[in-house]
Amino acid sequence: MEKPTPPPFGDMPSDEFRKHGHQLVEWIADYFDNIGDYPVLSQVEPNWLKGQIPASPPQQGEDFGEVLKDVDRLILPAVTHWNHPNFHGLFSTSTSSVGVFGEMLTAAFDMKAMLWRTSPASTELEDVVLDWLRQMMDLPEHFEGIIYDTASVSTMHAIAAAREKAGLGVRDQGLTGRDDVPLMRVYCSEHVHSSIDKGVITLGLGLRSLRKIECNERFEMIPEKLDEAIQEDLAAGFLPLCVIPTIGTTSTSSVDPVDQIADICKKYGIWLHVDTAYAGSTAIIPEFRHHFTGRDPDDPKSKIQNPKSMGWERADSIVVNPHKWLFTPFDLSVLYCKDLSVLKEAFSLVAEYLKTSDEQTVKNGMDYGIQLGRRFRALKLWFIIRYFGVEGMIARLREHCRLARLFASWVEGSPNFEMMAPVPFALVCFRLHPAGFDPDQLNALNERIMNDINASGEAYLSHTKLNGQYTLRLSVGSIRVEERHIEKVWRLLNEHIAPPRS
Repeated sequence: MEKPTPPPFGDMPSDEFRKHGHQLVEWIADYFDNIGDYPVLSQVEPNWLKGQIPASPPQQGEDFGEVLKDVDRLILPAVTHWNHPNFHGLFSTSTSSVGVFGEMLTAAFDMKAMLWRTSPASTELEDVVLDWLRQMMDLPEHFEGIIYDTASVSTMHAIAAAREKAGLGVRDQGLTGRDDVPLMRVYCSEHVHSSIDKGVITLGLGLRSLRKIECNERFEMIPEKLDEAIQEDLAAGFLPLCVIPTIGTTSTSSVDPVDQIADICKKYGIWLHVDTAYAGSTAIIPEFRHHFTGRDPDDPKSKIQNPKSMGWERADSIVVNPHKWLFTPFDLSVLYCKDLSVLKEAFSLVAEYLKTSDEQTVKNGMDYGIQLGRRFRALKLWFIIRYFGVEGMIARLREHCRLARLFASWVEGSPNFEMMAPVPFALVCFRLHPAGFDPDQLNALNERIMNDINASGEAYLSHTKLNGQYTLRLSVGSIRVEERHIEKVWRLLNEHIAPPRS
């Protein structure tokens, strides 16, 4: 039978689309069913894939069935499987099948959500879904959200909003060629995500504007050190612009004391941006809410302030990433603002060809950031919340945190391992510490074992350094993870213990 070739004009015929569409859904279903059989990390060498693909594009169209075959032959070997239940590095994330459906429809609609008129469904569903999420996380009603792609972009916009709020006229006058603009300061902890550094670079503030504040033994920002830094900068004629505490830092998932930091921000009139891209999802769990709301953890309905309250409701802006830990396909980051109009003041720019008669009565997404066209990202999150329900999402996050605590209990009970940080969420920081190793040997041992396990394809761990000590990180977050997968990692770690070399 002669293989079909693409028609000279128009799209793939609908009968061919249906055939290959069914094949592709079957392929994805099989992939999810059998994902645990693949090596977590791709086993190919650098440039392997590039060497397998012709250097020039095909002049004639190919049968799409052959293209799909090359997914197995070429693409799959070069895939690192972020959805693998033994992917425990960085922050373990995973998509859900229903989220994939959302992506399919988003691609089919292919709308550019710049104006309400060009995308009523995207514009209005985004508002509805982000308000659902706000309610799920128990944030006050005055927080309004906007969807970006990643937390890096969300936080950059938050810093830009803080700069706009400072009244420096940067929107019109910029920063160059001026002698009336002082050095602006952005404050964060030693364990802040690198996107903060990139944000101040992108916004023209420069790395010298970023001041990192000392942390305590639990890797939490020390409020007194922040206050001292702000006083020093004010005395030097600098302008404190923004403070960025983190609930769930990247290295250890530590929780900065946001409530005390909020007091300092109020004292000096500084924008407070809370980075909880990773851990913010757990605010939907009542017993985890004390990390965020400052309410009594023994009574989620209580208005009594806990002495260790965190108080994210006092923030000017907050970033949460559903693509990190709410089973949403990458990418979807949410920036909540107490006053979203500040973002609009910073970025709204309406060219003549974008003017509409309804612009005073509708919300146009293009007004709140650097992008003009925006993807219909809200659709997949809407699918996910409706399919799993709030209770189903809570149950899955609770299980991930249980598995992390279980692994931590094994570490604590072993003479060959030690914990390196608390476990407030589902990240375990630990290291091998068998007897007979000096500090340098311990660092080398942990690095070697991590690399050996990762190279085996059996599991994937990542690392950080805490107080100069090489620290392993096990993150639990896959929608497909089970207790047996955590047991597997523990077995692999113990199998790799070896005596120190003389």
